[in-house]
Parts: sequence; structure tokens; C-alpha cells
Amino acid sequence: MANLHQATRGRLLFGGDYNPEQWPREVWTEDVRLMREANVNLATVGVFSWALLEPRPGEYDFGWLDEVLDLLHENGIGVALATPTASAPPWMHHRWPETSPQDKDRTVRTYGSRNAYCPSSAVYRRFADAISAQLADRYARHPALRMWHIGNEFGTVCYCDSCAEAFRQWLQKKYADLDRLNEAWGTRFWSQHYGEWDEVIPPRNVQYVINPVQELDYQRFASDLLLQGFKAERDIVSARNPEIPVVTNFMGFFKGTDAWSWVREEDFASLDSYPDPNDPFGACAGGFAQDLTRSLGNESRGRGWIMMEQSTGSVGWRAVSTPKPPGLYRLWSMQAVARGADGVLQFQWRASRQGAERTHSGMIPHAGPNSRVFREVCRVGKELESLADVLGTEVAADVAIIVDWDAWRAVELEHQPDARFTYVDRLYEYYKQLWQANITCDFVRAEGDLSRHRLVLAPSLYQITDAASRNLERYVEAGGTLVVGPFSGVTDPDERVRLGGYPGSLRELLGIRVEEYWPFEDEIELRITSARFGDFSSYKWAEWFDLDATGADVVARIEGGPLDGHPAILANRYGAGIAWYVATLPEDAALGRLLRAIATDAGVSPVLSNLPEGTEAVRRGDRIFVLNHRTGEVEVRHG
Repeated sequence: MANLHQATRGRLLFGGDYNPEQWPREVWTEDVRLMREANVNLATVGVFSWALLEPRPGEYDFGWLDEVLDLLHENGIGVALATPTASAPPWMHHRWPETSPQDKDRTVRTYGSRNAYCPSSAVYRRFADAISAQLADRYARHPALRMWHIGNEFGTVCYCDSCAEAFRQWLQKKYADLDRLNEAWGTRFWSQHYGEWDEVIPPRNVQYVINPVQELDYQRFASDLLLQGFKAERDIVSARNPEIPVVTNFMGFFKGTDAWSWVREEDFASLDSYPDPNDPFGACAGGFAQDLTRSLGNESRGRGWIMMEQSTGSVGWRAVSTPKPPGLYRLWSMQAVARGADGVLQFQWRASRQGAERTHSGMIPHAGPNSRVFREVCRVGKELESLADVLGTEVAADVAIIVDWDAWRAVELEHQPDARFTYVDRLYEYYKQLWQANITCDFVRAEGDLSRHRLVLAPSLYQITDAASRNLERYVEAGGTLVVGPFSGVTDPDERVRLGGYPGSLRELLGIRVEEYWPFEDEIELRITSARFGDFSSYKWAEWFDLDATGADVVARIEGGPLDGHPAILANRYGAGIAWYVATLPEDAALGRLLRAIATDAGVSPVLSNLPEGTEAVRRGDRIFVLNHRTGEVEVRHG
């Protein structure tokens, strides 16, 4: 089976998106000379080249691409060749307007940008498969080819009539008959019962609030529809040469595509990551996405991950796009390697002169190679050459955070008790405390194997399957430590509320029964008292417990107000393990104390202890990477 090792070939990958079609041919020679100077060994080619490769329907021009791939190979540079299907040519939309996507209000998103295609369009699919086949026939055994890069940043959602028909077919496969659909969607509410399949439509703009399961199912369908397109192109290129690995680029925590489903269809995982250099916790945000991608890569067909895109400096789409100060690009590149990446690629090689991304940085900036950016690029390339021994080695992690796309989609539906309760924020709050404590973590599925982790965190698990509930019970019963955040265990996959008190299917495991959720305004501060963790404040959320039915040990309580005396944090012995429930949103310092204490009790230690604040340590294989995110020098003593 194809895997990442067949692309790396003993070296960490280094390079980026290369768009030679934007430049005259005399620049190409300079490009490869500078690539060699910078130790570049991989160039991603052809991502947005469809209109040049197929200037008219069915007419192909590969002459310039032949030259580029030959030139790169002659200079020892491998190629990640893209299927250019993320941006259909103008001729397609002009001749076949139905290939353009529609919004919920049926407004057509016309051409002139990128990713503007209807994923269910038979015309789009026919041409996308055809260009993929042409590329595969021509280049599948080209000596420069290291991997296939399918499309780019999948995420287009369309609500047209073609998608409506595809949605109905997806529903028929899921539910088999309308009775099951009506039951799952709760269509007795608001007179929504369906009598014929043709009556079922996407969740377009409505008078008031859309059926929540209709919305959920459409989000699931939209992800599956895009995945269907990815698989079609993957199968076409793989058939010509099964030894070449195939991937597409994820965008970290992106709700539109369920990455757990997608990565099982890929040979490894990859990430596009653009933390804000103005964010004092930008490195934490980067690690957050990197750890997710590493965890996804562990479930891919061939294992492993690479950084597919990052910037050397500023980006074009941020309202205030501050460049990365000297050294930050190098630091964040090394962070990716520390957290398991077998390659560090950039968008892009040369900063563009024209187009929507003309202000986006490049490995060669507008100032040219005589620049501090290119000098830093060369330094990174040289250093990566010396780290080949980490290729394929694992990152040690005793802690895991559960990430679940259905729970994410569901908790952010309309008509929830608190519209501010956003899924990724809840995960990041917990992750940030671990990152600051130098405790490395994986991400896992709620129904996945939890046994190799001493501590599992579920900061937000609003919607949960019965199988996931049993999985958590077995994990704790066998001796694991589990921490569950507020507003969890509420509904099943049909968004059907689990009756009898919250948190539904987790009540027995957590030893609690909650009667009401109690969100409150931003300006209100709850005082929490705890003999173990000290007094602290919490915000936005609390819960009204059935005190008589609470068998868990109360570790912290609310003081004052209408919930005076109600639990805020509880711990419940279950089998050989312990399950914690955090029923509020503690301030950062308190959450940090709590998670560090629980981690210690669970036998989890930081990679290195007593590091200066802002210093990150990650163990990968036999190496420990120490990363200084402060502006000055720090002294680290170890062993």
C-alpha cells in the first residue's frame, strides 16, 4: 500500500506550492537554482491550473507542465502533482451554469474566484474525472512524482436542485424508507411529516427555525458528497500507479468535512495552518491543529502527516496581516516537526505579482532572494536536512482529547440554550492548559480505542451515540481517568433529547443527575469554592443538580446566587477508574490547576518539568524538541 515513506525517501520534505505558470520561462531556471540553494526537495504543482491545462472543453495543453516536471526532476526536486479540480475554468460555468453552487437562498455563487463548483453536478464530475485521468495517464510514472494532491481545501456546500436530488438519494440509503426518516427527524413537530421522497429538500432559508436533524443530516451529506468527489479522483490516479500516495489538504478544525471519515480514505494526513503571529498563544493554536492532524494521520491508510501549507510571513486574508517576525517561521516549522510532521511545505514558493493572493508571502518574497525571509527559508531547509532521523518516529502522548464532528455540528445548532457555546472553543480551553504544562496530547474518536491513554478529556460531548457512551464506561471501568465538560451527553445522533435528566447516557458513569442548564450573561461572575483547588471564578455556564441523586464526590461548589451550593466540579469512582464532571467554564488559571492535578493523579508527567513560561517541550522518538516562544533567551536544565 502507498504511504508517506514512499514520498519522503529518507528526507523530511521541504518546499511548497509552485506556480510556474504565473511567471515567464526565464524565471523557472532561477527558481530551481534557488530551490537547490534552499534545500527544497518537493514542489506542489498544478493546484489551480485547470484553465491552462484544458483551455477549452476536451482540449488539453500539457506542454508547459511537461517542461516543469522535467526541470524539477533534473534538479533533484520531487513533485506533489495536484488534480486542479478546486477551481473549474470559466468555460465550464459559462457553458453549463448549473455547475455553479447555490446558497441557502438559491443565490448563485458565480465564477471569478475558486472552489466555486456544485459538488453534485454531473457535468463538473465528468470534466473533473477527465482532467484527473489525463494527468494520471501522462504523469503517473514520471520520475519526479512523489504524491498526488487531490483538489484543494474541500469545503464547498451547495443547495441547488441537483444537490437536493443527491441529498434524497443519501437519505434513502441511510433510512431506507420515509417512516424511518420521519421518526428520526421528529416531523410530528410543526406539521413537517413527509409523504413522498420528492417533498424532501435541503435546509434552505426558511421563515423561522429549520428542522435540526434536517440541518444535521445535510451537513453530514455535504461532507460525504465532497468525499465522494475526492475518492473518484483518488481512484483514477491510483489505478495508473498504486505506489504513489494520495492526499488532500485539511484545514485543522474545519466543521465542513468530518476528518475522521476522510482520513481513512487517504494514505496520510496533511495540514494547512496559519496561526496569527499577533496572537500571544499562536504557537498553542498551531500545536492544537498539528496534534489533531497527527492523530488523524495515525488513522490513515498509511499513517503519518505533513504540513502542506503555512506562510513564511504575512497572509492576504487577515484584516491586519502582520508578518512573522524574524525567527518565528523557523520556530513554527520546527514545532510541526516536533509534533510529528514528516514534511514542512509552504504556500507558496514565489509571492504572486497578481491575483487575489498577491499580498500573501512566499519563500521568495516580492523583495526577491536577497531578503531576510529567503535567508530564513534557507536556514530552515538546511536544518531539516539534519533531522532525517526523526522520519516516521512517533510522538509520545498519555493524554487524549475527544473530538467528534457530530457533537460539534449539533451543539452549534439554532435554539440551543447558549449561542456562545462553541465547540472548538471548549476543546481549545482544555488543550491550552495542557500545552502550557508541556503535556502532549492526541485527539481521538469517542468510539475509538482509548486504552493507551492514561487520561481522556471530553470538554464538549453534547451529542453522543450509545456505543460511545459504553466505550467511555469501559475505559473508566478498566482504570482510566475521564474528564467530561458541561452540556454533554444530552442527545442521540437524531438530536433526540435523552430523557430522565442530564447528562443522559453518561449519568451513571458520572454519578450525577442534572435538571437544568443555567447559562448566564457575560458580565456575571460565579464564585466557586473548593478545598482542593482554591476559590476561583467561572463564567457563562452552570447547572442545576438534583442533589439527592448525586452520588459523586463534590470537589467544588457554587457560592451565592440562585445556584448557591450546587456542584461545579465532581469526581465519581467507577470500576477501577475515575470520571470527573466539570459543570461550568472555569477561569484559565483554575482550569489549569484542575487539569494538572488530575493528570498527576493519573500518572501523567510533562515532557520536561519546571520549564520557563513560554517554553515548549515535545518528545518525538529519541529526541526532545525544546522550543522557546519568548522573545529572549531562556535556560533549560535537564537530567
